Amino acid sequence: MTAVSPRFDAVIHPPPRLQICGLLAHVETMGFAVVREQVGVSDSVLSKHVKQLEEAGYVSVGKSTRASRVRTDLALTAAGRAAFDAHVAELRRITGA
Repeated sequence: MTAVSPRFDAVIHPPPRLQICGLLAHVETMGFAVVREQVGVSDSVLSKHVKQLEEAGYVSVGKSTRASRVRTDLALTAAGRAAFDAHVAELRRITGA
């Protein structure tokens, strides 16, 4: 594993977005409803934060149909994983952890 250069990221830093990235960092994809429940926000609040992460190129949003229901899945992109890792490394550096 290569070392990550610590870098603060203002897009990722707000608590809901940090939580979203933290959840997605450990899985390939996660359902929108699962992320919403884990972060503890409404659909509209989660949508707003996901849109900001998506616009930054950090999260991809996929839609699929299962049993006649549309399912929205979220995933960190490669750029999102790199930015999240760098942000976490910077938080550790700042806190002396």
